[in-house]
Amino acid sequence: MEPAFALLHLVMTIISFSKSNGNTCSLRGESVCPQLSKDGDIIVGGIFSFHSSWEITDLSYLVKPPPLKCMSLDVRALQFSQSLMFAVEEINNSSSLLPGVSLGYKIYDSCTSKAVGVQVAMALVNGNEKLVSSEVCTKPAQVQAIIGETYSSASMAVAKCIGPFSIPLISHSATCECLSDKKKYPSFLRTIPSDYHQSRVLAEMVRHFGWTWVGAIRRDDDYGNSGMAAFTQVAQQWDICLEYSLPFSKTYSQEKVLRIIEQIKSSTSRVIVGFIDPLDIEILLDVFFEHNITGYQWVGTESWILNPVLAMLDKHNILQGAIGLAVPKAEVTGLKDFILDLNQVKSAGSAIFTKYWETLFHCKYKVKNDSEHSPLCTGEEELSEMDKTYTDMSLMPYFNNVYKGVYAIAHTLHDLLGCKETCSRKKQPDPLTFLKQLKMVRFQTKDGEEIYFDKNGDPAARYEVINWQTSKERQHEFVTVGLYDSTFPVNSRLTLNLSSIVWAQNTNKVPISVCSESCPTGTRKAVQKGKPVCCFDCIPCAEGEISNITDSNKCEQCYQDYWSNPHRNVCIKKEIEYLSYEETMGILLTVVSIVGAFMTLIILIIFLKYKNTPIVKAHNSELSFLLLFSLTLCFLCSLTFIGQPSEWSCMLRHTAFGINFVLCISCVLGKTIVVLMAFRATLPGSNVMKWFGPLQQRLSVLAFTLIQVLICVLWLIISPPFPFKNQKLYKDKIIIECHLGSSIGFWAVLGYIGLLASLCFLLAFLARKLPDNFNEAKFITFSMLIFCAVWITFIPSYVSSPGKFTVAVEIFAILASSFGLLFCIFIPKCYIIILKPEKNTKKQLMSKMPTT
Repeated sequence: MEPAFALLHLVMTIISFSKSNGNTCSLRGESVCPQLSKDGDIIVGGIFSFHSSWEITDLSYLVKPPPLKCMSLDVRALQFSQSLMFAVEEINNSSSLLPGVSLGYKIYDSCTSKAVGVQVAMALVNGNEKLVSSEVCTKPAQVQAIIGETYSSASMAVAKCIGPFSIPLISHSATCECLSDKKKYPSFLRTIPSDYHQSRVLAEMVRHFGWTWVGAIRRDDDYGNSGMAAFTQVAQQWDICLEYSLPFSKTYSQEKVLRIIEQIKSSTSRVIVGFIDPLDIEILLDVFFEHNITGYQWVGTESWILNPVLAMLDKHNILQGAIGLAVPKAEVTGLKDFILDLNQVKSAGSAIFTKYWETLFHCKYKVKNDSEHSPLCTGEEELSEMDKTYTDMSLMPYFNNVYKGVYAIAHTLHDLLGCKETCSRKKQPDPLTFLKQLKMVRFQTKDGEEIYFDKNGDPAARYEVINWQTSKERQHEFVTVGLYDSTFPVNSRLTLNLSSIVWAQNTNKVPISVCSESCPTGTRKAVQKGKPVCCFDCIPCAEGEISNITDSNKCEQCYQDYWSNPHRNVCIKKEIEYLSYEETMGILLTVVSIVGAFMTLIILIIFLKYKNTPIVKAHNSELSFLLLFSLTLCFLCSLTFIGQPSEWSCMLRHTAFGINFVLCISCVLGKTIVVLMAFRATLPGSNVMKWFGPLQQRLSVLAFTLIQVLICVLWLIISPPFPFKNQKLYKDKIIIECHLGSSIGFWAVLGYIGLLASLCFLLAFLARKLPDNFNEAKFITFSMLIFCAVWITFIPSYVSSPGKFTVAVEIFAILASSFGLLFCIFIPKCYIIILKPEKNTKKQLMSKMPTT
């Protein structure tokens, strides 16, 4: 309705202007008079909503609309005006601020209408004279600056109109962030923080309390839409989701209101952020109670969180436990007494004084008809009879904002007029010069508060965190439970006293409002398809990954040597695995190795003791002693495979094993050849033994062994074995093993051993049936058969065994083949030496020798 009225009013004005003489300068439209005024050298304007509603009496649109009929007198607007009047009086009585210059004021009623607000702003800028003049209409502005408007939407309309004239508009209550845009509103300033800060602080509070799933109701105008847009932007950065964001206006139809109610009732969030004003909530309180929408945690803006009238109307505790931001409490010395003394108002505007007197004391100066039962006003009513809403000073912070705005004007004038003992001139400064100086002004109030404007015309943001609590007398109380100061370091701007907060439903427990329960450590969030980021499933971290914080968006990969614990919340050092002396398998293999070496030494001692007996002499005692010595080393070299691999142990274990086994096989091969040569020498005319005597035997063993030594040396020079952390075999273990370095070197060592073993087996097999009472070739054949069988089965087992079992298989092969050689070759001889000494004679040994 208001835009239509404003448009029609503009059209009629243009028509009226077109009919008039274009060469004359005269006032267009209806003149408006200030509600309160006082003369002075320099005039300060004021625009306040003395009435909270209005109506148009003629909606036919056939004639020029009459002036608005303002309704519902608002006592708060009078108190704002009185704050301006008090500041002006205080400045005029000061001998230091503007000596010799008096300030005056003209205060108008905007009737909460943008159109009227613009109209009275033009009246403040141009004046209301009805004179017709042929002079040029351009002239200095009537006012130096304007204090007001209370609401953001009205302030935007006024600021946009007076901005081109560089007339400052200093608001005490308009918080819309949009007003900080100096391109659109170059002359707008304010003494209340912008919603830029409020929206962010509200989002920070919501995050602090762990509410990630909230609803919102916003006033359907620039204030609500802009504030909620800023809140939403910050909330999204902190993973806070809005389940709904509903616009609301007191002009909405019942059908629209019911749709809002249904959406709130069907929601799952338990927190409502209200970017609305007190009049909106007054309507919603009754509707919410009617539909049993109670127990919600409200988060409020400074526009309503500290409103005593609203608290008084909340009879059903719909807003119980509400928490929000408020302009910090302030006390202006002398202002309260000035406000309660209405005589100052009477002298500044008798008409408005009469209306307010009747409203405050519930009386009438004149009874117009018999239906009115209000008592007559005497003019002597006592303060105790006054309406309690007027005596309540809970809005003192806003009165202080008006007060600071007037003083900002005075300090700017002080600088521009060169005021010391007296001001050097009284002429009103140029608007543009004044506006530039006003933006740079910096001063302290008499109560020590520092006042200045930033580049956007905004003051430093300071808020108190207010909590609605119920007293023992069932009365609402506004309890300060925290503070916010934008001048502090980022991490310490917001402080909260959680123990002092009483939540919705009068509990001391913080309400829970989440779409999904928090994901514990060891899991990550996975957003549910088609839903906001606050609605998610908790997915366990994969093996080797952890999350050590709740609600983690991803799992972190553990470092290379670490692995996740079973709960997936800590990276623990991977278990290091190798064949150690402490474990059962290592102990068992160590014992078997030592037993084998000990048995070999015992046999060696036996052979040494009985070295002159026929059985020892007959079977090449020198090679037997060397074979026993090499077998002892074979048993002992298996110990190098046990324990944590190191550089020296990796090189030693394979080379020692390879050389010792070649030494063993060389001795066995020598013994086999000796057997063959011995029987060959018994043939008539044969002298083969002279070609394979003791010297040749030693040289053959040395030659065979040196070849293996050469292979090992080349292996160690080209690419030796080295300790290696194998992390591919097991994900949660590190297998410390000896990397072969050159695989060719390793298989060359094994291949050479296999070649000698095969040759030895072949020769022994050929000599197994030679006539002898004790043919050693048979036992060598058995030992080589065992040796070859062990190492043939070793190869696939070695390749397929995991981790430390690879080493165990290799040790087993060494021990098995060593025991095979020891048992097959030497045990039968020991049996005869110890248990059958009667067979240990030359005669017995030669009994089946072939005759020559």
